[in-house]
Amino acid sequence: MELYFETAASLHSMLKNKKITAKELTEAVISRIDATENEIGAYLTVTKENALENAKKTDEKIAKGEEIGFLEGLPGGIKDNICTKGVKTTCASKILENFVPPYNATVVEKLLGVNYSLMGKLNMDEFAMGGSTENSAYKLTKNPWDKERVPGGSSGGAAASVAAGSAVWSLGSDTGGSIRQPASFCGVVGLKPTYGRVSRYGLVAYASSLDQIGPVTRDVTDAANIMNIIAGNDAMDSTSSKKAVPDYTKSLVKDVKGLKIGCPKEYFADGMDKEVENAVRAAIASYKDMGAEIVDISLPHTKYAISSYYLIAPAEAATNLQRYDGVSYGARVDGEDIVSLMTNTRTAKFGAEVKRRIMIGNYALSAGYYDAYYLKALKVRTLIQQDFTEAFKSVDVIMTPTAPTAAFKIGEMEDPLKLYLQDIYTVPINLAGVPGISVPCGFTQNNLPIGLQIIGRPLDEETIIRAAYAYEQENNWKDKRVGGEN
Repeated sequence: MELYFETAASLHSMLKNKKITAKELTEAVISRIDATENEIGAYLTVTKENALENAKKTDEKIAKGEEIGFLEGLPGGIKDNICTKGVKTTCASKILENFVPPYNATVVEKLLGVNYSLMGKLNMDEFAMGGSTENSAYKLTKNPWDKERVPGGSSGGAAASVAAGSAVWSLGSDTGGSIRQPASFCGVVGLKPTYGRVSRYGLVAYASSLDQIGPVTRDVTDAANIMNIIAGNDAMDSTSSKKAVPDYTKSLVKDVKGLKIGCPKEYFADGMDKEVENAVRAAIASYKDMGAEIVDISLPHTKYAISSYYLIAPAEAATNLQRYDGVSYGARVDGEDIVSLMTNTRTAKFGAEVKRRIMIGNYALSAGYYDAYYLKALKVRTLIQQDFTEAFKSVDVIMTPTAPTAAFKIGEMEDPLKLYLQDIYTVPINLAGVPGISVPCGFTQNNLPIGLQIIGRPLDEETIIRAAYAYEQENNWKDKRVGGEN
């Protein structure tokens, strides 16, 4: 297998044992980017010089017999809404087309602590608003498994780069499924931590009560190792948890005996693609063979999740994005007066989906409608949280499909409402603030990946990592690579 398709853990071991050099690995990934980027379009900014400089320093440390960090010398990408000092961060929006942050996000500072290797910033739906990466202001990212299909979104570049071999690992953000859904579509692992487990400082806000940063990787081992690096309390983020961070790699055990797995009937309703349902049910059945107990449960307020989410998230987005007015932040399009300046700037520089969500949000928050829409949505959110709390009294994890279909074709979801419904299995997890991970569990007849979603109690990433790892070890889905390489 080519180096760019190896897992981060495998490559880290090769580097430590001097079987490869960081320079060799970095040059292999750069060559892969050169070979695939015109077709895939995963990156908005490529920092080859940065990665090569890191490789040089890594090789020098190894030659001296010094220890290296887990991600040191392993080229990875970061979603373009996570601030990187000195490297352009656009959120895939024209309104931030020239924004170069003067500071790093906390997760980037943590990565710097292990001397991570940045290969570049990854494409996304503008301001993380979308589920297909078709809403980027700059380019279209394509699914490496089928270039006529989307990679999912909004972290489409993060998932596509790992699947294509143009990054060894990546970081994305997840507001309503934006890590897990593209991971499912691209056949990789995507972990959304508990809200507050990873600092949001330096993540350009979409919906502040829902956003969370997490890893996109080739396997569960890599996800656990990256969580060890990025998780933890942060004084710069008042919502970050103060609970001690465990060693997630200790959860990498192939043992689920006695584990109680909940299967909510609401997640296996009409409308799901049959191939997806069969693959997910087969995956859940395999847990029974491994000694787990399967329990039928109900999450009765799931049917209201989409409606609730698409009131709460746009309301928070409308508030967060009001700063981009041509005066305070971002690009400017001049006008005759302050009102026309703001109008011209936002008209010219925001994309259609961002405008749509701002308008929905402002409507929901406006006088006369706040109680009727936004306040009711918050009450429904509480009911959804209570559903999960009640379910976890009898089960350890909950398993569902990650998405109702495999990757759909580019342009197929032109109707925004159809696209919003794709989030049915992921948004409840964000509304409840609980952790979730998507792992590959099969392929369609058209060779498109299918994802299994594993949901856990708040701050119990350990159990979902254990469950995901045990399944991964029993199956070879993670070994299947784009182009047929294994």
